[in-house]
Amino acid sequence: MKTPGLMNISPFFINLHSAYQAEMDDLTFDSDGRDVLRQRLAAKRKEIGFLVQMMELSPEMVAVIFHQGFAFSQPAAMDHLLSHEADEFPEWSSLSGGIELAPWTRELVQVILQAPKGEWFLTLAAGLHYMAGKPVAAFAGQGGEARDEDSDDGDDDDDDTDGPDDFDDHESDEVRGDARDRDAAGASWLEGHGFDRKD
Repeated sequence: MKTPGLMNISPFFINLHSAYQAEMDDLTFDSDGRDVLRQRLAAKRKEIGFLVQMMELSPEMVAVIFHQGFAFSQPAAMDHLLSHEADEFPEWSSLSGGIELAPWTRELVQVILQAPKGEWFLTLAAGLHYMAGKPVAAFAGQGGEARDEDSDDGDDDDDDTDGPDDFDDHESDEVRGDARDRDAAGASWLEGHGFDRKD
């Protein structure tokens, strides 16, 4: 059923990509429409000691700190990564040789590697950033069936503004409740650090 030319991306990465894009959109502009992405990302990077505690709970909220920090020299390995679910990731060491880290990321990476599941998170973050650099058409048709039910804004890009229910609509109410809890916790943290609260 896979359309020729489309990447084979797991539902995990499809859904997390939508959440990541929503997070980036929320960080980019303030309430007056000014582009404040650079300042907000700089502020978040200074909070890395706290953010490591959110890597499993809200990975998309932490992954944004690496915006424009990765360059990929082995796209085939990254394509392979994107086909995996969260509990099937290859080892970070098997990918890192094909990922060039910008100099400013290295201190962040060292902090993350010292945390539980740090290598898992870096693998995830690399996958999200690799996806962000790909044309939307490469994976636009995948995972859309589950999200179409909740889409009411007519946006033909990522349907990522409707909230945490975009995470795996086919999952149980308990899983969706966990997603809402993650979103609420993240929104409260952002608000407490001077960012606009996500609605």
